[in-house]
Amino acid sequence: MGPLASLPVFFDLAAKRVVMAGGGPGAAWKAELLASAGAHVDLYVPAEEIDAEMAELLAVPPDSGVVVHHDRPWATDVFAGAAIAVGDTESLAEGQAFACAARAAGVPVNVVDKPAFCDFRFGTIVNRSPVVIGISTDGAAPILGQAIRRRIETLLPPALSHWAELAVKVRGAVMERLAPGPLRRAFWERFADSAFTTRPPDAVAEAAAGGFIDDLVRSPQAGGRVTLVGAGPGEAELLTLKAVRALQAADVILFDDLVSDQILELARREARRMLVGKRATRDSCRQEDINAMMVSFAKAGKHVVRLKSGDVSVFGRAGEELDELARENIPVAIVPGITAASALAASFGVSLTHRDRAQELRFVTGHSKRGGLPEDLDWTALANDRATTVFYMGGRMAARIAERLIHHGLPATTPVAVAANLSRDDETRAAGTLAELGDIVARIGVDRPILIGVGRVFTEQARAATSDPFPAETGQTALG
Repeated sequence: MGPLASLPVFFDLAAKRVVMAGGGPGAAWKAELLASAGAHVDLYVPAEEIDAEMAELLAVPPDSGVVVHHDRPWATDVFAGAAIAVGDTESLAEGQAFACAARAAGVPVNVVDKPAFCDFRFGTIVNRSPVVIGISTDGAAPILGQAIRRRIETLLPPALSHWAELAVKVRGAVMERLAPGPLRRAFWERFADSAFTTRPPDAVAEAAAGGFIDDLVRSPQAGGRVTLVGAGPGEAELLTLKAVRALQAADVILFDDLVSDQILELARREARRMLVGKRATRDSCRQEDINAMMVSFAKAGKHVVRLKSGDVSVFGRAGEELDELARENIPVAIVPGITAASALAASFGVSLTHRDRAQELRFVTGHSKRGGLPEDLDWTALANDRATTVFYMGGRMAARIAERLIHHGLPATTPVAVAANLSRDDETRAAGTLAELGDIVARIGVDRPILIGVGRVFTEQARAATSDPFPAETGQTALG
């Protein structure tokens, strides 16, 4: 572990005495916080120095803990028996005196907004008690700490506190009945999956937790399961929160060739990572081998994450995997991802279903099982001028796709948009007309993952490419 600016600790203050000095807003906030932790707060401040916030706090008893006002200044005799001391002083001299007196009595001290006189600091708090998260910037950037808190708040559902209470209830049974190591981890990982829901646990959830303990006792392999996870188009920030949680709970990750290193970096460090990607131009795992690996690891009690680029349900062969897992009675969950067509629309700044230009949206595979152009497509229907069609994996078939669409009546001037390595640092984009599609893809290069969009929603992009074939775009290569 690298150096720590300070040591994060969680201090039990229930029924413990805290000495506090000051009657201003800073003292009021700290007194309320300490009382929330169950402390007995002795507040030493003359009545005339109490402001409105502190007066309101004193007028309404806190839900936990207690705040007792002593109408006198603090003095050296008040520190005996205190767990900690907190002072909100106006001057540096008084702050120093307060700190020295507390330290002389062996009491850790915090002087509000005076770091030199602090033995500890108050961090920014995310409260899902009994889950409590403290955030510290070591006093350097409190606003940054608050921004981090807001980000974390969006990740943690309010119901998490109720799940944490249930965790306390079932912990004894887990410790007594499940051996340390994989079995306990299997239980808590499954429990954590349930905890990140919007619903508080009920009697059914509690019974399910007990039932899973029974299952693990009878069969240590009962914790085995598979999660099919969509990794999105490539950029790590486009992962869903649920996908990140699955990666961080995985024992084994079977990932596609197109999954980026940045996404894999988010996975649990101890997870075994195995590349099983399928690419047309190189040797790769057969689908049957991937299915067998998932089954084998899951039957060994592992949590297997099958990580696919884009969305698992769009040209990801998830159907075959689901069928195999069902035959083997292995629990499976699906975590959807952002499909490449959505990333294409975002990259070109268009709506795929512009109400004046497209009344249909279609996703079409650009090659068959044999590697050529699918022969069973309804090309007449695809040649609809009022639709947007996105071809996946169609780079090598681009010229033939254009030829078929034009042959079946789609105008050669229909706008097209092409992108390779969507949402990555080396993303390449191009736009033009259907007649130019083969040449556009050839310039981009067919050895990268390519997506082709066809339809009038790309009109402005095609027009811009015609007037400026090589527009400059920061961080990307654009080909017109």
